[in-house]
Parts: sequence; C-alpha cells; structure tokens
Amino acid sequence: MSGLKKLVPLLDRVLVEKITPPAKSVGGVLLPESAVQKINSATVVAVGPGRRTNTGELVPVSVKEGDKVLLPDYGGTTVKLEEKEFHLYRDDEILGVLTE
Repeated sequence: MSGLKKLVPLLDRVLVEKITPPAKSVGGVLLPESAVQKINSATVVAVGPGRRTNTGELVPVSVKEGDKVLLPDYGGTTVKLEEKEFHLYRDDEILGVLTE
C-alpha cells in the first residue's frame, strides 16, 4: 500500500483487496460477464491488533498481511482509498485461508 493513504484496522478487523477474476480466457478470448466465475477470495492488506476478552486478554487476529483468504458471499464494509476499493471484515467473518 505504498503511496496510498494507510488505513490501520481497529480491533479484530481485517482490510482486504478482492482478487478480480480474469476477463479473458487462457487463449485470449474475452469472456462474457455470465461466464466469469464469482471469486470470493482476497488478499489481506492490513490487520488490527485483535479483540479483548472480558478479562482484558488480547486475542490476536488469525490472519496476517499477504494471506489469501476466502470471504463470505455477503458482509463486510466497502472502503475507497485513493481510487482503489478495499473491504473491511471482522476476523470471525473470514471463512478460511487459501493455501497452494
């Protein structure tokens, strides 16, 4: 996020940038919007410090910057920073971490 305004999420929130599906096939053919799969994955851009329990203990966020994550179909808050669109989710809303 160099050169951009930096947003540091609070509590257990996670700032992500959604991965855009390819608009062309491997052979270079433009795909109609109906043929493009809806991908609910994103890259974690920033994370908050975590949430506090009733006893004041800090529970850290379960993902880190750079992780590829699976998002729910609905939820999150859209945030625009210098013409780029990001989304804020609570840590417990994130469905999982994608690994290769």
